[in-house]
Amino acid sequence: MRAALSMVSGAMLTLIALPVFALAQTAAGAEARLKELNITLPPDSVPAANFVNAVQAGKLLFLSGNTPGGQWPLKGKVGKDLTVEQGYQSARQAGLIMLGKIRTALGSLDRVKRIVKVLGMVNSAEGFSDQPRVVNGFSDLMVEVFGEAIGKHARSAVGMAGLPGNAAVEVEMIVEVE
Repeated sequence: MRAALSMVSGAMLTLIALPVFALAQTAAGAEARLKELNITLPPDSVPAANFVNAVQAGKLLFLSGNTPGGQWPLKGKVGKDLTVEQGYQSARQAGLIMLGKIRTALGSLDRVKRIVKVLGMVNSAEGFSDQPRVVNGFSDLMVEVFGEAIGKHARSAVGMAGLPGNAAVEVEMIVEVE
């Protein structure tokens, strides 16, 4: 009986400590994870219009929408000019740009407590309905860099008739910070 109680107590302590350990390990590792994945973030850029890249309100960081950038070669409507895979890569590129903007705003990606909400807009051909698969390019990157506990987020993926610069994707996000 004593051995069974000891085993149950040990298991309960492990269950209590495990999420805290896992969260601390993931939260402290976003910058290290970028290095592990051999990912170099593009340099931050100044907005071309009358807005800022990020606004912090309390513990939330709101990031303006970002496309994959003017130099990104894949442009046009997904489902007509581009494949779902090309759209996915465009969403991933927009994610890399946004990670750079988070780093600029916070000083380190390790200050991100949670990716809260993402809005992915896809420049879609008429009748195209695979926007979620395209925006997965962004979402998959966030989970790669931050882990599931921090990187997995609430999300909307919608089709648009057009986007700035004929970009395939534009993404905006809200991040909780420490």
